[in-house]
Amino acid sequence: MDRPTRRLVGCFLGPRDAVGAFGLWQSLPGAYVSAECHTDKLAAYRGVVFGALHKLGGTQHIERLNATLRARLPHLVRRSLSFSRSRANLETLVWLFVHRYNASFL
Repeated sequence: MDRPTRRLVGCFLGPRDAVGAFGLWQSLPGAYVSAECHTDKLAAYRGVVFGALHKLGGTQHIERLNATLRARLPHLVRRSLSFSRSRANLETLVWLFVHRYNASFL
């Protein structure tokens, strides 16, 4: 998430491990690769975001977005009656949400 504009600049669907952290890093446009990155204390991020670019904390905006995602997309809530039978359908739903979310800031 770009902090000043609140727009989503990258997204990766998958586990919160080293592969997921690398996938998220790869989804960022080139302009954001050298930007400061605020993360939680997950060790996987330290293997992807190096040195002074990695900042701990300051994740309130992305946590608020995660809550909004769970509220608006019941497919992301555990033990939900709404679920996607295929990963492609889930990815489509999430990307539709991302594009609509970003369009709301124009």
